[in-house]
Amino acid sequence: FYGHGTFSEDGSRLFTTENAYDTGDGLIGIWDAADSYRRIGHISSGGIGPHDMRLRRDAAGLVVANGGIQTHPDSGRAKLNLPVMQPNLTYIGADGQITDQLELPQELRLNSIRHLAIRNDGTVGFAMQWQGDLGADLPIIGLHRPGQPARLMAEDDPRLRNLNGYGGSVAFSRDGRHIAVTSPRGGVLQIADCDTGALVQEIRLSDVCGLASDDTGFVITSGQGVVAAIDADRVIPRRQHDLAWDNHLIPLS
Repeated sequence: FYGHGTFSEDGSRLFTTENAYDTGDGLIGIWDAADSYRRIGHISSGGIGPHDMRLRRDAAGLVVANGGIQTHPDSGRAKLNLPVMQPNLTYIGADGQITDQLELPQELRLNSIRHLAIRNDGTVGFAMQWQGDLGADLPIIGLHRPGQPARLMAEDDPRLRNLNGYGGSVAFSRDGRHIAVTSPRGGVLQIADCDTGALVQEIRLSDVCGLASDDTGFVITSGQGVVAAIDADRVIPRRQHDLAWDNHLIPLS
């Protein structure tokens, strides 16, 4: 197994991202949820190193984040193909056939596409993890629709380097106006405007990674036990003893 899984819309099938490590090919395993999760087949993921995968909302099928990184059990987490690495987003129809693919520009081929979010209109949000040298202002969040080029968020904003080249989780706001990304390596949450691509909020929180949307914005969690809700104007801590973790968290009084 290589990362995430997802159920079919009716819940009858479980799809899993997998590594056919003898060849390096990415696979999507198919399991019968009604029959003790019996394996009933697999299809190609359309690339190497599939990690996250979601059901599409604009058509039947799946969208897969092929991170592009080849590994093998005999060498642990060693990255075996960085000189030729090429991540992609692959769209797979209900019949298992690839219907569309997005590859990043050559200068970004080391930006491994890792995590996905799907907006209600079918727009795919993706978070990346840079496998090259750090220090540049690297885009970490992108948007995509089949048949169109990717839109990379905040490409010219120097605050991108605060993510330390790493997107841990990605989510759209419920109204679809914003997209957020967390970076446990950078200790930061960033929120971008989907229309303009501009960063509209940055919040520092050590080891922040968990991310989901709620009625007012986003909820984040950290590896140090912090749970906080984020809206457009303020951060609302859910547990008072977490207030000391970060000076952006406001008192509950």
